[in-house]
Amino acid sequence: MKVVTAAEMRQIDQNTIEGIGIPGIVLMETAGSAIVRAIEQHYPTTQRIGILVGKGNNGGDGLVIARQLAHTGHDVHTFLVSPADSFTAEADLNLQIVKNLGLRIEEIVSDAKRGSEWGSALNHIASCELLVDAIFGTGLRGAVRDPIAPVIDTLNTLSTPTLSIDLPSGLDADTGTPLGTCVQAERTLTIGLPKRGLLMHPGAELAGKLEVVDIGFPKQVIDAQDIKVHWTTAAAASEWVPQRPPASHKGSYGRVLVVAGSTGMTGAAALASEAALRAGAGLVTLATPKHLNPILEGLLPEVMTLPLPETDTGSLSVSATSAILEFAETAKSVLAIGPGISQHPDTVALVHQLVRENRAQGLNLRLVVDADGLNALAQIPEIMSFLDREIVLTPHPGEMARLTNTPVPTLEADRIRTAQTYANEHGVVLVFKGAPTVTSDANGNVWINSTGNPGMGTGGMGDVLTGVIAGLMAQGLSTEKAATLAVYVHGLAGDIVSERLGMHGLIASDVLKAVPEAISSLTQ
Repeated sequence: MKVVTAAEMRQIDQNTIEGIGIPGIVLMETAGSAIVRAIEQHYPTTQRIGILVGKGNNGGDGLVIARQLAHTGHDVHTFLVSPADSFTAEADLNLQIVKNLGLRIEEIVSDAKRGSEWGSALNHIASCELLVDAIFGTGLRGAVRDPIAPVIDTLNTLSTPTLSIDLPSGLDADTGTPLGTCVQAERTLTIGLPKRGLLMHPGAELAGKLEVVDIGFPKQVIDAQDIKVHWTTAAAASEWVPQRPPASHKGSYGRVLVVAGSTGMTGAAALASEAALRAGAGLVTLATPKHLNPILEGLLPEVMTLPLPETDTGSLSVSATSAILEFAETAKSVLAIGPGISQHPDTVALVHQLVRENRAQGLNLRLVVDADGLNALAQIPEIMSFLDREIVLTPHPGEMARLTNTPVPTLEADRIRTAQTYANEHGVVLVFKGAPTVTSDANGNVWINSTGNPGMGTGGMGDVLTGVIAGLMAQGLSTEKAATLAVYVHGLAGDIVSERLGMHGLIASDVLKAVPEAISSLTQ
């Protein structure tokens, strides 16, 4: 599903009105009708409903909602948070209709409605069973100021559930950052397409449960916009799941070579290797320091091993480079590098050699680089010139900070831009792990993930993701599709486990075991 900025949404709205000829007042009526149906679905027993209305199109939607809810028998009280003489043309038209019908309207923020009279209005608001926030939409500029800011602050002190129209009022539509103060919604019904700020934190928390309301923006109008950002939903992910033809065999599903492990880090190697199999790869080989080989052979009966020269501390030696490249090229493997390999200088040199020689020798191996593999790349920025679009990098914020020499708060302030910029500059697919995980290809196309939960914040989760990405790449998916689908499946597996066990104590091997179930759920 496409995800828009405020400017993109305004352009779609304008092109629908001016180019297609659907009047804005019709779109407003359609939006109101759709939202009323959703309110009656989600709050079927609620009768007394308060609608807080601003002066723009968001307020116009609120006035349509007030009228239609009253028509269906609800006890509706409309509160104007802007003076009645300040409304835009279409919002004012709906205000006059509400007045003509004799519905209750109270203006609560003019100079005459302060002090004790605000207290009276507040009592009316507090007596409602549901509050509908139709104060601001995507047109908010700058911080919320008086006299509206105290209204929003007061709403947030009430126990009454609040449903926001399009956006929680006060939220930056593009970044998910509160603009001074912001409504804390129980549910948000966003119109047409999701806005970026609703999917990024803290906007996602402020929005509560998110639902997209279709009001009939023509497909050709949406498609005409060069929208680069997408929300990975089950419908999108299911289209990318590799097929399993009846006459296929293990050779049909590709090979993965996992370069992983060092003394004390056998778990990372084991998780990544098994995850590649759980994701559907036909054959997986683990390249690991030779002293770990007996341990890992016992842990992983389905995984083949390639014992390799090691350093004096038990990590992979740079002298293993030729053996790894020769095996990967001969077996036509996807190469997953990094889980648990350590930052020993010799092992760092191995990573550099693998990346450099892959390009220099024209091997064109497809790579997934994670964990200490990323830390190795960060030590010599010049190595980035050897990367290409067949390589997936999977940094968490700390690793991203080392790759870019940028503080984590700066990177986190706009996760979408962070991922887009890096992927474009270095010509790679970047999986910027976090909440939410954002995947970008070299052309600036971005996918925001919709699965996963806080219980997944434990060690080993990234190793599982690395294996799932490599396993899907081995089955022939493009790097960007494999990475995006893997992130979705990984999060979905975490959600499946959390429903059964709860979030506390959820571990990476739980998620690993649920990967096949997550994939299967997308094919049903």
